[in-house]
Amino acid sequence: MTRRRWLADEVSGNRAALVGSHADHLARVLRGRVGQEFDIATGENVRRGHITNIAEGRIEFDLGEVIPTAATPSLTLLISIFKFDRMEWAIEKCSELGAAVIVPVIAQRTEAHLAAAAPKRVERWQRLARQASEQARRASPPEITPPAKLKEAVMIPGGARIVLAESEHDLMLKNAILEDALETPRPASEIALAFGPEGGWTQPEVKLFLQEGWTAASMGPTILRAETAAIAATAVVLAAID
Repeated sequence: MTRRRWLADEVSGNRAALVGSHADHLARVLRGRVGQEFDIATGENVRRGHITNIAEGRIEFDLGEVIPTAATPSLTLLISIFKFDRMEWAIEKCSELGAAVIVPVIAQRTEAHLAAAAPKRVERWQRLARQASEQARRASPPEITPPAKLKEAVMIPGGARIVLAESEHDLMLKNAILEDALETPRPASEIALAFGPEGGWTQPEVKLFLQEGWTAASMGPTILRAETAAIAATAVVLAAID
């Protein structure tokens, strides 16, 4: 039987702990008990852990052997802020799939009230990403950054940087990944994807991306919702570089 994996809140040497609601979920909902064994992700690796103590809001583990895990692709997603319930869906599913960094972006068509409220949502987004990562048995959750204006976000360094744009009709996302790998040898996992808000990028925004060295690509002839585009593109890219 596959052991459940937990992302440790605290790590010190050969000991780790879950705290707060994280610990309460294991203790009360899953009825964790002393001696029970789980995989514990420490941020550096994944180790086998045994519960040694259960207290209110805290569960402690002794850590044992390191468990081999697959390398995580360095996939960064720039997701323009859109309706929070649907954006949370995108964050959750992209976290399960394996995104390494998610940057909420304030674009020209981002609704003003959403842009103003976004900084207060980051903690919730981080919690959702953490829960999704544990569900998917990842070794670490993605980093959810504070919201950034587009002029700052386009400057993110890295390998292949691709903006999904409705105005692009010729170059498909998968082909853009393959062409970049042929033209510029680098670790195949160093990729950034950018997704526009509801209504898409404006032409000046697309021009800004291109000026900063991004490649415009398409997901096909259909118009996808923002959350659908983010999830589908993440799956396409991870499959292409696997």
